[in-house]
Amino acid sequence: MFLEMSDIYCNSSFNNNVKQKQGNVHDDEAEKAHFHKIIGAFKQYRSHSLQRVSRTEQYFLSLPAHHQNLLKKFQINLHNIRECVERNSEIIKLIIKDAANMFENVPLQASQVKVTMPANMADQEKVQITLKQFVRDWSREGATERATCYQPIIREILELFPPAECSPAAVKVLVPGAGLGRLAFEIARLGYNCQGNEFSLFMLFASNFVLNKCEQTNIHTVYPWVHQYVNNLRLGHQTKGVAFPDVNPSDLPREAQFSMIAGDFLEVYTEPCSWDCVSTCFFIDCANNVVAFIETIYKILKPGGVWINLGPLYYHFADMPTENSIEPTYEELRDVISGIGFEMKKEDTNMRTTYTQNPMSMLQYEYTSVFFVCVKPACAPHGTAPAGGRR
Repeated sequence: MFLEMSDIYCNSSFNNNVKQKQGNVHDDEAEKAHFHKIIGAFKQYRSHSLQRVSRTEQYFLSLPAHHQNLLKKFQINLHNIRECVERNSEIIKLIIKDAANMFENVPLQASQVKVTMPANMADQEKVQITLKQFVRDWSREGATERATCYQPIIREILELFPPAECSPAAVKVLVPGAGLGRLAFEIARLGYNCQGNEFSLFMLFASNFVLNKCEQTNIHTVYPWVHQYVNNLRLGHQTKGVAFPDVNPSDLPREAQFSMIAGDFLEVYTEPCSWDCVSTCFFIDCANNVVAFIETIYKILKPGGVWINLGPLYYHFADMPTENSIEPTYEELRDVISGIGFEMKKEDTNMRTTYTQNPMSMLQYEYTSVFFVCVKPACAPHGTAPAGGRR
């Protein structure tokens, strides 16, 4: 799928104009079907989530009366969970309200999409992850996570392209896998010419909402942990609300250059030697073939251009029965990186990071991520790998 989203400049506007890459009718129909599928997943969020609450409540009411009496607060909490689901549902309505206007090749409004299939569990999990992403990217509560994941990249850009020694507006920075756009936004806010790229329609719909529809700080509240029924220490942790956005997304300098492109990274970015910096955060392991990602990054960087990476090697397709995947170790990837032609300039294999982590949970997940900075040699011809490297 390739959906080209028009530029987001100082007012963070998508301009409601998305052009489709040249393709055949079959591709068009497949894209429409995928669009409708994701809209349907968002629309099914409320009913799917409330069914989960109802099943728990029915079982609770089947318990002996004295057990119910010992758990008086439990049923009250279920009522609170229902309220949080309803409020999340209102946010989702806002997210999908103008989604169809983002893409000129989608003829139906989101309101016209009829839900006919049962809720897909995998898609419902993606809806829930999208709600958590508001915390990571656009809330005060996500500041610690952003500090460990985004700030090392931002510091490196400032060090490599210091505003006192160059014109940041002339430095083109690409952020593939941009999610809800906060990292790309922060880079653009510093004056760099920054473009985010995202493939997931779940993330694209949500980023469109937060970047284009939220013009004040903390005007919405999401309940990101309401689906976590286990490892809750206290009442109220599961139903805690998080306000967003913590900054006004439209509050960019007038001269800021900030854009978002929707589509498959490998299909969208094919022009050699066109970027000064590619910054990847929790991205390269989203590939079926991570070597193709690295090869493309090398190709599109200008000679002397820089690749900054931070993240683990989760390999999202590794255990999907319908997907092919390779899962090289970092040791093997390092050989690939040098074999393609990059020069490693900085490396830290012990960066402690989290991803949409619930800080109140009794179970905490932490990655030992890799952070590195690579340079494409200034003498590299035409953006391709040198002799002996992959082509």
